[in-house]
Amino acid sequence: MKQAGCLKRLKSMAFSIKVYFLSHKPKKGIVKLSHKLEYACRVLAQLGRRHGADKLSQIESLATAEAIPANYLVQILNELRGAGLIVSKRGKQGGYALAKEPKQITLIEIVEALDSELLEHHFESSGHSGPQVAAIWTEVGEAFEAKLRTYTLKDFVVQADDGGMYYI
Repeated sequence: MKQAGCLKRLKSMAFSIKVYFLSHKPKKGIVKLSHKLEYACRVLAQLGRRHGADKLSQIESLATAEAIPANYLVQILNELRGAGLIVSKRGKQGGYALAKEPKQITLIEIVEALDSELLEHHFESSGHSGPQVAAIWTEVGEAFEAKLRTYTLKDFVVQADDGGMYYI
């Protein structure tokens, strides 16, 4: 009975989950995300910005644009390709591109491809408080996943800034 009342209150509350990447100073009450996930979001945003261009993006230009070590970026791009989020072509004219439109790639797909452990929630329901603790953390995990589903890569894309210059 007590557990059902708590779950009812939880369902009526709006969850606000704050996250940070390891490259930033952590604040209290937020989820810690890996450099790999941060870099993946940044490089995907860069590919999203370049989406639709005839030319593939070279790893060197992606690494420079997003300030990501090129040797680490290769590993990330391989995982993204394996997940079907990007395509690549070898050779002189080779490079990387998105496999689909930025609006069709959800944040949860990116997380599942690179840091699926972030979405796993295994809780012991043993002991007196176990079922209640498991129910609450399961609810929090579901809210987090639901929020991830609301964002697409299009939300991450920052168009080039022309510096506010006007040409006449």
